[in-house]
Amino acid sequence: MNTSTTPVGRPRAFDLDTALEKALEVFWQKGYEGASLPDLTAAMGINKPSLYAAFGNKEQLFLKAIERYEQQHAQFFYGALELPTAYQVAEQILLGAAREHAKAEHPRGCLVVQGALACSDDGQGVKQALIERRRQSFEQLVQRFVRAQQQGDLATEHDPKVLAGYILTVIQGIAVQSTSCQCPQLIEQIARQALTAFPPTIDAG
Repeated sequence: MNTSTTPVGRPRAFDLDTALEKALEVFWQKGYEGASLPDLTAAMGINKPSLYAAFGNKEQLFLKAIERYEQQHAQFFYGALELPTAYQVAEQILLGAAREHAKAEHPRGCLVVQGALACSDDGQGVKQALIERRRQSFEQLVQRFVRAQQQGDLATEHDPKVLAGYILTVIQGIAVQSTSCQCPQLIEQIARQALTAFPPTIDAG
């Protein structure tokens, strides 16, 4: 009697992380709608059945790529929320966005902002997912500025929702501007100019 076991299914002949990284770059360059399945499979070095087996459909792959993007390229935002004052939060977000979105080693701009600006009916799920991510960022920033007021470093005359909306509107503009501007120094100067309109920290002394 043959007691040897036969492996169930064939092992994957590609690395999931590497394939996802390649998909991320394609989506970043072309957006959700612009990235075709042939574009994705060619970049990832796999065929369509392997893509579906490993990641699900194109929408699921895109959402996984967004998660990877935020882990790798949006830490300036999440790290800023832990800084001591509201002004420091705003400074790190604005300057962090300017520096990250203008880096030459990856596609310019922000995938979350640009990935699904225009979508057909088939892409509405992706568009809504990105809208929800931006909403969550807004709420996190609002709560951080509320806390700043409670801690006494941000004057109560300022509306946390307006400040959060201001910061996010500026960094979204920076993301769009970065896609065509070839001068990272100019992008950073724009961020610094925007920072001058943010309320200064209350002097505890």
